[in-house]
Amino acid sequence: MHLPVNPQLYVAFCGVMAVLAVTPGPANLFSIATGMERGRRAVLLAVAGMNGATLVWFGAAALGLGALVTAFPEAFRWIAIAGAVYVGWLGVSSIRGALRPPTPPEGSVRAVQTRRSAFVDGFLVQLANPKAVLFFTAVLPPFLDVDRPAAPQLALFAAAVILMDVVTMTTYGFGGAALVRRMDEPRFRQGFG
Repeated sequence: MHLPVNPQLYVAFCGVMAVLAVTPGPANLFSIATGMERGRRAVLLAVAGMNGATLVWFGAAALGLGALVTAFPEAFRWIAIAGAVYVGWLGVSSIRGALRPPTPPEGSVRAVQTRRSAFVDGFLVQLANPKAVLFFTAVLPPFLDVDRPAAPQLALFAAAVILMDVVTMTTYGFGGAALVRRMDEPRFRQGFG
């Protein structure tokens, strides 16, 4: 019986992916912020958007992302830089908000208005995520078995990534939604920020 993936490589990949999935990064931090600002429904939409972008990355990997990175390293360097700048901007915004004096809430923390949907925001965060660029260019390739067809392998790797990301991103997001009650306390809100 010929399996679509090398079982040893797949188990090793799932172990590495589990560590990457729970390690806080832009996607998990975005999930927390979305849960706090928009609630659980928005978390589910954001997680769907982020995993939609992950599927785009897997599609790019199937089309030869490694070859494109080799041929056009400057383009991928700029993608990584843009993602890092965006994540930096999110961090600076959080720090600036935390340094402001605490103010009494004007209603609810969930009353944050945005122009884009949580799905679109999640998609953009994951598409520009430097961790995703690193994953698809450096982490994934060693787990692919060159003696087996790439498409079935990528499909099984994508299934593992999506499953683990859905669990961890949703957990982080729902945790953020649970924190929203505490955010009505000015000192807690400032310390959390």
